[in-house]
Amino acid sequence: MRSVPRAAVALALAVSALLLSAGPAWGHVTTVAYADLTSAGTNDVRVEFDLQYELLSASAAKTQNDPALFADAIEHPQSGGENRVLAGHAAAILAYTTKRFTVTVEGGSACAPHPDGAAVFHARDATDYARFAVRYACSAGHGGAFVVRSALFPDSEGMVTDSKTIVTYAVDGRSGSAALDAAHPQFSTAQPWTARFAEFFLLGAEHLLTGIDHILFLLALIISSRRLRDVVELATCFTVAHSITFLLAALGLVHIGANVVEPAIALSIAAVAGWHLWEERLRRAARRRGRPAPPPSRRAALLRLGIVFGFGLIHGLGFATALKIEEPWSWTLLWSLLVFNLGIEAVQLSIILVVFPPLLLLRRRMPRTATVLGVVVTAVVLLFGLLWFAMRILGLPGTP
Repeated sequence: MRSVPRAAVALALAVSALLLSAGPAWGHVTTVAYADLTSAGTNDVRVEFDLQYELLSASAAKTQNDPALFADAIEHPQSGGENRVLAGHAAAILAYTTKRFTVTVEGGSACAPHPDGAAVFHARDATDYARFAVRYACSAGHGGAFVVRSALFPDSEGMVTDSKTIVTYAVDGRSGSAALDAAHPQFSTAQPWTARFAEFFLLGAEHLLTGIDHILFLLALIISSRRLRDVVELATCFTVAHSITFLLAALGLVHIGANVVEPAIALSIAAVAGWHLWEERLRRAARRRGRPAPPPSRRAALLRLGIVFGFGLIHGLGFATALKIEEPWSWTLLWSLLVFNLGIEAVQLSIILVVFPPLLLLRRRMPRTATVLGVVVTAVVLLFGLLWFAMRILGLPGTP
């Protein structure tokens, strides 16, 4: 039996090494660009862009041979002078944007871009953005069917390592939304709604799969649950809670900056893990006295559900900030965001189905092994939760 704790410790060390070695990859810089397509006149399409100000300035300066743009916007910024910078370098910004973002008539020719008004500097989700419009002159007879392609801020520029473009459109009776990235850079406004929703479903699934902090939170919930009923109740409570704040954020009714949400998520991981370790300590103390471990009281169970619900509200804001949601959008996009949430839930349920049954079987056949393994793994989760909390509070890079 002495080999059991050693094996558990070895497993925990291996998990820790894996997490630490992957750390720099989580510290990558991401951005979300926005493009809203509407009809303009008989044949034209108007696209209103909302792009991150400093990133746009750096990328346009680098690719359009306009070093003064980088100097004016980033190296020597003047307070309140952002709109002057955007106006003074409008040609470079337009050239960069229209080279990376194209609109083509389905089965026809590309639409010719032209500026449509001055760019405006503003704040979005505590981040500086530049909003401006481009008019794309298209050939007649398109019937609202366009192929939209976005390659804004690609990895090759060396500025960010993950860029998504959220596109909404309402053109000639066709409306919808899409999420474009390097893996899926284009879509057609003529595609069925099922294809559009599938993109958001996969985006939600990818978000949870690549969010090791959310996975560790779920793992802590699973390990701390003694019965299938417990984990189902906790998972349902967590789902309801983060769905509420996700929708409130999508409707523009609540907005909390990532500088508050992200440390709170890390603290929630540590809290749930700490709760399990405290319960194991009480059970161990009871065994030392020769008494059976007391079952959790109804009051303690309700308190635990309340804590998970509260942390679920926080995680919902975290899911919302993944797409930098901070203002009400169209109902079409809202439905897409609900599908994004379903993608998150599908992965969450899959993890529960993969992890909990073997854990339950291990507890029945080898209870000591299961206890030691659960304590060690939960201790690792607690350690990383506290570490990420401190790093996020201090604004240090390298956290997921």
